[in-house]
Amino acid sequence: MAELEKNAQPTVDAFGCVACGADLKFKPGTASLTCEYCGAKNEIPASEEEIQELDFHEHFEKGAAAQDHMEINLVKCDTCGAESSLEPNIASSTCPYCATPLIVSNAHTESIIQPKSLLPFKLTKKEAIEAFKTWINKLWFAPNALKKAVLSFDHFKGVYLPFWTFDSSTNTSYTGQRGDHYYVSETYTTTENGKSVTKTRQVQKTRWSHASGKISHAFDDVLVPASESLPKKQVRELEPWDLPNLVPFDTKYLSGFITEKYQVNLETGFDRARVDMEDSITGHIRGDIGGDVQRIHTRNTQFSDVTFKHILLPAYVSAYKFKEKLYRFMVNARTGEVQGERPWSVVKIVLAVAGVIAVAAAAYFLFGQ
Repeated sequence: MAELEKNAQPTVDAFGCVACGADLKFKPGTASLTCEYCGAKNEIPASEEEIQELDFHEHFEKGAAAQDHMEINLVKCDTCGAESSLEPNIASSTCPYCATPLIVSNAHTESIIQPKSLLPFKLTKKEAIEAFKTWINKLWFAPNALKKAVLSFDHFKGVYLPFWTFDSSTNTSYTGQRGDHYYVSETYTTTENGKSVTKTRQVQKTRWSHASGKISHAFDDVLVPASESLPKKQVRELEPWDLPNLVPFDTKYLSGFITEKYQVNLETGFDRARVDMEDSITGHIRGDIGGDVQRIHTRNTQFSDVTFKHILLPAYVSAYKFKEKLYRFMVNARTGEVQGERPWSVVKIVLAVAGVIAVAAAAYFLFGQ
């Protein structure tokens, strides 16, 4: 516990404006803190610190004591269970993931893992809202009322989402089979105009042969979400992220935004990264076997030189109601990529299917005659 307390040094506080004393907020797309009242700017000094890859096994053996920690004011949502930071001097707030009012009085200070690097917000809130509106307008089979609805962006919030990234060298030995297609002529009998006729056709066969081998592959920055608050599929589809532009962690970048708590620990994070690596290795094995089709019978992968980073990535997160049902969406605050849940118009789908059937019936009638 003493080691944990020693590492828990940085605290996410408000930064006061030297001109008027108001709280400063990080301005997306810049490297400065800006006062919303007098416009004063405070540049965030550029850091010369390198983004380091940390040794996985060393940190795993040492456990939580090996990680730097930071003090943060957290509040838990009673509806969805998400735990996110609460800005200083806030009297009321809502959950960014389900729009439920938060009980601010239940906020508590907690020591959490301090990320080593992050991607600062690049898009402003206004730009993210425009990206979302464009996404809504392009939705197929969306109810007309949705596009005409006056969507409320009161709960549209910038959130730093926690992630792990993993690097690893892999060596895999495998056994399997290679399948090569070939074709043979086959005669068959059919009836044409009331008469029995014999015809010939080409039939595909597969010649199987034993295959075995070893492949090596190096993985770089396999990304694993460290939060359970949002659907994994949608978070994945926010990719790609411009990870080469990561900057060393500085609490100034967090000012004015919510920070999500790490919910996935280092060991679980690597277990999930290993699944992604194995999926990729499957493709490499098939390529090494060659042929037209492949079968993989056994495989054994050794992971070495495993390193990791814990990082924060920026997104605008919100929830909107349509016909009393809640839908969530996210905007990648670096690229403007939008992912989210959406309603479907049953009427439009039925009419579209009916239209396809009508066209097919008309074509059959015309060409059939």
